[in-house]
Amino acid sequence: MHAQHTALHNELHARPPLYFEGPACLHHYAFTLEGDDVNTLLNRLAEVTEVIVTPEQVQQIVSCQGCSVKWERHTEFFTLTIKHDNNSNPRLWPTPPTFLANVLAEFADQMISASVLRVETANRWAGSVDAYGLDQPAGSTVGGGDATVWSDFNLDDQQRNRLLIVNDNLDSYRLGRMARRLFDIETYRIMAMLALPEAKALSSELQHYETELSALSHQHAEQHTSPAEPLLNALTLLSAKLERCGVQTRQRFSATDAYANIVLARINELREERIGNYPRLGMFILRRFEPAVRYCDAMNRRVETLATSATRLNDLLRTRTQVEIEGQNYKILQSLDARASSQLKIQKAVEGLSIIVISYYIFSLMKLGLESLRALGVDIEPNAAAVVIAPLGTLIIAALTWRIWKVKKH
Repeated sequence: MHAQHTALHNELHARPPLYFEGPACLHHYAFTLEGDDVNTLLNRLAEVTEVIVTPEQVQQIVSCQGCSVKWERHTEFFTLTIKHDNNSNPRLWPTPPTFLANVLAEFADQMISASVLRVETANRWAGSVDAYGLDQPAGSTVGGGDATVWSDFNLDDQQRNRLLIVNDNLDSYRLGRMARRLFDIETYRIMAMLALPEAKALSSELQHYETELSALSHQHAEQHTSPAEPLLNALTLLSAKLERCGVQTRQRFSATDAYANIVLARINELREERIGNYPRLGMFILRRFEPAVRYCDAMNRRVETLATSATRLNDLLRTRTQVEIEGQNYKILQSLDARASSQLKIQKAVEGLSIIVISYYIFSLMKLGLESLRALGVDIEPNAAAVVIAPLGTLIIAALTWRIWKVKKH
C-alpha cells in the first residue's frame, strides 16, 4: 500500500517541462511507437547519450554535448525534445544536433510530428517576424502579454513546423511551460487527426450500409405477406457489419475526442490576445482543426445511429414474426378446440345411448326374472311387479349414470 500511495502521489510531478532561459532552440518529435520499437528507440538514445534507461521510466531529461535531451513515453506515442543554443541569424532555423541524426533517420517512418521552436528575447530578436522567413504568419501575445508567439504552420524543407517565441517577461519556469503547451498543441493536434483518414474511408462504406438498410426497411414496410426469415437474415448480417465498424473505429474516434479536448485546453491556457491585423494563433488552428474533429465525431455518431436503426428494424421484424407465430398457434388452438368440442358431443351421445341400452337390458333382465318365477309356479300380480321393478330399475340406472359422471369428472 505504501508503494502504491507513493506512485499515485508522484503523478503530480510526472512529465515536467524543460525549464530554460532564452534565447534557445527546441526540437520536438513525436513517434507512433509501441512495444519493442519503443525499447529499440530508448536503446539508441542510451547509446548516444550514455544514460541508463529502466523499463518503468516514463520520461527522462539528460545533458549531452551541450544539449538537453528529454524523452517521454505516452500510451500511443513517444516524444523526444532537444534543447540547444540558438544562432543569431534569424533566417537560419537550427537543425537538431548531429549525434541524434542517426536516431531520427532510423525512425523517420514512425514520426508523425516534428516542430522546431525558436526562442528569442525582446532585445535580441530581428524586430520583424518577416525576417524569420514565415509566410503569412499567425501571431498572438500569450501569458498575459509577457511573450509573443508566431507561426505560419507551413512545413519547411525538413518537414518541420516552425514556431517563434519572443520572450519579454517570462521566467524559466513559465517559458518552459509555454513551450510545453505549444508542443502539446502540435502533437495532440496530429494525434487527433489520425482518425480523419479512417473517417473518410468509413463514409463510403456507411453510404452502402445506409442504402442497404433503406431497402430492407422499404421491403419490410411494403411486403407484409412475404416470409420474414430472408429479411431477418439479411438484417442480422447488416447489424453484424455495423457492429464490426463500430468496434474497429470506436477506439480511434474516442481518442480523437480526448486529444481534441487537450488541444482546446492548451489553447485556452495560452491566454492569447490579438496582435494588429494578424490572425490569432489559436483561432487559426481551431478554424481548420475543429471541422475535422466534428467530421470524425459525425462519422462516429453515424455508425451508432445506423446500428440503432438496424436494431429497431430487427426488433420490428422479430415482433412481426412473433405475431405470425402467435396467429398460427391461435388457429391451431381453435382447431384443437373444435375437435375437442366434436369429441365431447360424440361422447355425450354415446353416453346417452349407453344409458338407454343399459336401461333396456336391466328391464329385460327383470322381465326374464318374473317370467322365470311364473314358470316355477309363483304367480305375481303385474301391478305389484311394476311397483317393485320400476323404482328398482330407476335406482340402478341412476347409480350407473352417477358412476359414469363421476368417472368423466375425474
